[in-house]
Amino acid sequence: MKAPLALVAASLLWAGNYVVGGLAVHAMDPLALTWFRWLLATIPLLVIAHAVERPDWRAVLNEWPRLLLLSVLGVAGYTLFLYTALEFTTPLSASLINAANPAVMVVLAALLLRERIGWAGAAGLVLGLLGVLLVITDGRIGTAFSTRLNEGDLLMVGAIVVWSLYTIAGRALAAPPIAATGVQAAMTAVLLTPFGLLTGSAWPARPATVWALLFIAVFPSVGAYALWNLAAKRVPAGRAGLFLNLITVFTVIISVAMGARLTVPEIAGGVLVFAGVGLGSTRLRRAPALAGPRSSANDRAIPSAAETAGSPE
Repeated sequence: MKAPLALVAASLLWAGNYVVGGLAVHAMDPLALTWFRWLLATIPLLVIAHAVERPDWRAVLNEWPRLLLLSVLGVAGYTLFLYTALEFTTPLSASLINAANPAVMVVLAALLLRERIGWAGAAGLVLGLLGVLLVITDGRIGTAFSTRLNEGDLLMVGAIVVWSLYTIAGRALAAPPIAATGVQAAMTAVLLTPFGLLTGSAWPARPATVWALLFIAVFPSVGAYALWNLAAKRVPAGRAGLFLNLITVFTVIISVAMGARLTVPEIAGGVLVFAGVGLGSTRLRRAPALAGPRSSANDRAIPSAAETAGSPE
């Protein structure tokens, strides 16, 4: 498969995580879904990493403190935020909010790493913030602090903050991306096992839910990461990062095809978010110091992508 097609396919699979995940959370609680997802994905990820990257596993495991932090933030944390959000909001709204992740990443990099934003970055932040506010307030920005906002939309804001911290924390990771993702998946599965057992998380009984779980474990969790990392070796970082915008596009297309209604505030908010990302990307392409981690949990921490975007799933 040609590299651009692989990047498109990876983005499509990550978009599928929003849509199928939105269906699965009505039959499984977010903790069980997260636990079983990474439990099932761990072995395939490690096998693919060993076959494709041939990593020095001892060197990979020597980075266990950082890998553990990343597994808590990006693999467990982001996924739990996402699936909990999908209990209260639509995949469409969640993906539109998630598209503002690059702007949040720039803010946190400025606060935590003292990196300069610049005028283009600042303008992009303002546009992205307005876009997110349009989505979560359904176009009533003036009532943002006087009415009860959708809990799921607020959780998605929390999700992109967690993912941005994950991306920044993973900047110095030396392990190959698929190997690092596999190790993080294994750590997440182990960390969540006590909680899964204590809460009585069980394998789903309904066949439809089983198929949804298997889809999430195989395609967004394994297939998308493998496709993305293989293609990223052949495509310049800035160009690869632009493909992550397709996640929101594909999620919108799939949701509308399944009968979801795209509201005017969502359209306007999405346009503003993408405009903000475009402005911010011009600055990020000139400042490779903002490159993200070499491993990713989702759906968005592959090194070539994180320079310009930041979050996939």
